[in-house]
Amino acid sequence: MGVRQAGVLDVGCHSALLTVVRWRSGGSLEPVFSHKVRLSLHETLDRKGRLGKAGVESVQRAVAEAVAANPQLRRSEFFPFATSVIRDAPNRDEVIARVARATGTRLRVMTGEEEARLAYVAARQWTGSVPGPLLVLDIGGGTVEIASGTGDQPRVVRSLPLGARRITRDWLPGGTGSSKRRLAEVRQHLRQSLSAGPGVPQAVPGGRVLACSKTFEQLARLAGAPGHKTPRQRGQLTLPRLRASIALLADARPRRGAGLPGISRHRAEQSLAGALIAESLMTACGVEVVEICPWSTREGLLLERLGVTR
Repeated sequence: MGVRQAGVLDVGCHSALLTVVRWRSGGSLEPVFSHKVRLSLHETLDRKGRLGKAGVESVQRAVAEAVAANPQLRRSEFFPFATSVIRDAPNRDEVIARVARATGTRLRVMTGEEEARLAYVAARQWTGSVPGPLLVLDIGGGTVEIASGTGDQPRVVRSLPLGARRITRDWLPGGTGSSKRRLAEVRQHLRQSLSAGPGVPQAVPGGRVLACSKTFEQLARLAGAPGHKTPRQRGQLTLPRLRASIALLADARPRRGAGLPGISRHRAEQSLAGALIAESLMTACGVEVVEICPWSTREGLLLERLGVTR
């Protein structure tokens, strides 16, 4: 059944996370070791998305600290990879080379389509590998991933440059909706982007729709929080509750947004963009309600390295 344990070092916009797990016979990933180093790479990007000197140095420190936190773990036993904030940077190769020279760890990058595939693999396993139509939605910082299928592997995968960090930078500087007109312009841009090119997968009657990202998770917590005129149900997110949350976030400054239920301080600035993207994704895919899945690309990679999936 493959190796007994597997590890990944996931370097994203907000953190570098070293995770080591083993597969438990009951059908779950059992944590063996975890170490997170907080990052704020979005603050070091220039207008073209290049990672500045401070950003590169912070990645070097984070990777070195994460690896040093578990000296017994051999480098061959974990897969180090970088998500879209580094993958899509024009100076990506320079960043990866500098991190490798400084730490001895060479970060790898995956295409958005491969990240979508792995998110689907993780979501399918999380459901217990029950066959049937499955649609998976994932909102990242730089891109959104969509995957659908009926088996262990997806039939359709899509990756689009509509992530929360990107939309905040290009359309909602500072993380605020300056006017109803501006919000309408963002919605129009998202709608047009999702309708351009190959069609996005649609929800199938009787199928399941899973949302696999911190963005969806935090929006579900906000929408289901007591005192927000919605049921306390954080395992799912409906389109009407999402739209109510958009109105709430549009009226809040990022600092105040960080105090809202479910919205973390380091993601507050991108929360409005994330909510608008979630709304557009659900609408484009014909989805009224999503289930929140705690597993995504990282878990899909771990499952494959453990030899659990087919």
